[in-house]
Amino acid sequence: MTENLEDIYPNISEISDVKPSSLVSIEVGTINTRASLFDMVEGRYRFLAAGTAPTTINPPFSDISEGVRLAIANLTAISGRSITNINDDLIIPSDPDGYGVDHLAASYSVGNPLKTIVIGLLDKVSLESAVHLAHTVYTDIIDTISISEHGQSNKQINTIVHSRPDLVILAGGTNGGASKTVLKMVNALRMAIYLIPEGFRPTILFVGNEELAEKVQKLFSPITEIHTAPNIRPSLSKEQLDVAQSKLSELFQTFHNKRTLGFQDLNDYSGGFMVPASKSFGRVIRFFSKIVRTPDQRGVLGIDLGSDSTTVAAAFNGDLRLRVVSKLGIGTGLESILKSSQLKDITRWLSKEIPPSEVLDYIQNKIIRPGTLPVTDEDLEIEQALAREIIQQALKKANMNFPKNIRRVEKGTLPNFDPILVSGSTLGLAPSAAQSLLMILDALQPMGIQQIILDKNSLAIALGAAIPINPTLVSQLLLDPIAFLNLGFVVSPAGKAKLGSPVLKVRIDYESGHSNIVTVDQGEIQKIPLALGQRARIYLDPLQRTNLGSGPGKRLPPHAVVGGPFGLIIDARGRPIKLPNNSKKRRALLRKWAESLEKKD
Repeated sequence: MTENLEDIYPNISEISDVKPSSLVSIEVGTINTRASLFDMVEGRYRFLAAGTAPTTINPPFSDISEGVRLAIANLTAISGRSITNINDDLIIPSDPDGYGVDHLAASYSVGNPLKTIVIGLLDKVSLESAVHLAHTVYTDIIDTISISEHGQSNKQINTIVHSRPDLVILAGGTNGGASKTVLKMVNALRMAIYLIPEGFRPTILFVGNEELAEKVQKLFSPITEIHTAPNIRPSLSKEQLDVAQSKLSELFQTFHNKRTLGFQDLNDYSGGFMVPASKSFGRVIRFFSKIVRTPDQRGVLGIDLGSDSTTVAAAFNGDLRLRVVSKLGIGTGLESILKSSQLKDITRWLSKEIPPSEVLDYIQNKIIRPGTLPVTDEDLEIEQALAREIIQQALKKANMNFPKNIRRVEKGTLPNFDPILVSGSTLGLAPSAAQSLLMILDALQPMGIQQIILDKNSLAIALGAAIPINPTLVSQLLLDPIAFLNLGFVVSPAGKAKLGSPVLKVRIDYESGHSNIVTVDQGEIQKIPLALGQRARIYLDPLQRTNLGSGPGKRLPPHAVVGGPFGLIIDARGRPIKLPNNSKKRRALLRKWAESLEKKD
């Protein structure tokens, strides 16, 4: 039996139907290009197949079109469906004989991040919002400048001139607010741009006081490319990024259209719907939050672990908070992890004894050859340990983007999201679902009650690109147990009880009328039997002032759950997870936790 998430989230029915149509979604990644095919089967949209090929942005091709062509050829070989003509051109729309597809969606994460300088008036107001905006696409922020840096104007001008950024994001002034100070900042930037040779001058995106937008446009247009978008900080207490984010995505794509062969062709094939993968991922999490409405509106969390970057998206009934952590990933992005983390932060997750030099060798090799897959058990251990540390680092950086009043079980912990969707080949293609789940729990360390969904087929970004074309397809696929693996509900209590002492009593009432009572001890992961797709209601009785979300020692209302591949999971290891300093004891404990999930009931 497979679990139907549509039964859990009935809001899916609110998505209106459209005329049945087939769709291929192309994702041009840093390492691989992927073509995913979707179509209607027996009255419902299904994921049919995917083809992959190496991305061909680098020599000898230096044109992403070749990678796209090879990915589509691979898709054709796997699916048996012809979607191109004899010239390898896509057939859009499909013909009466069934050749081709009706629509093509496209997304991309390939290409260098934009070298960006962010300028704002106040550090904690416009500058902060401008940084948030910059982090919604793949940017490398080389400097931030604000008026609080008194007497630094010459230094700031030199920074702009010598760094030669691709983009300058200029923010400041609430609507109807500061004008003289903003214009002073504008004139300083103009002076810097004059000193940069033509052909190397940055594009300007002005997202400040809207009353000054026309004047700023006139001041910059004679010397460089200038774009404006609505004020991202219209008042001191309000941040609005949506429209500016769309404009920034357009600029990002314009840069790549100029720099990389094949981008414009793919965008034309998609009817202009090609978007950065980060926007596509954020779009699908926002969409998910609209159809998955928990009673207390906790919001949906999405994490995409890529080769060069990691994307964290949180959405609250459509309100999206998106954070791209560029140069932090499981491939070329590993260079950052060596700077931001100590080696012990990675090796603490190894359940095997592996010399530090071997760990470093693996990391260096992965940076040089990011497409390399783990070959030995030791390689796999290192790769999965790296995934844990990268996700933790990305969450720390994304935390500042979450709403200030977001609900947390305890201060400093992960907000109480539900559900949580996790994507990335290291997680989705792990040898077992148990390894995937343990990586997620170790990295996120959630608290309270959450449902964990694994993007095992790497479809989230592909579906995000398809939302403007066919939202019905996306809504049905998001809740399809064949497309996405629901790892089940996880209960994670927090407390300071002694290791091995009871911290939680669980009563589970099954649909059959049968009940089961289980006591869980501090420091263990326990699986409570609940068949895949079976519904139940749980009653949680916290012991020793354990906190489940209502406060120390306080009970939660009864909670409806559905069985996943591990039944119902109780993660009582505490938060944060504390690992023994003794390496032998630590490795033994890690193996014990892994066996708790791997063992067959």
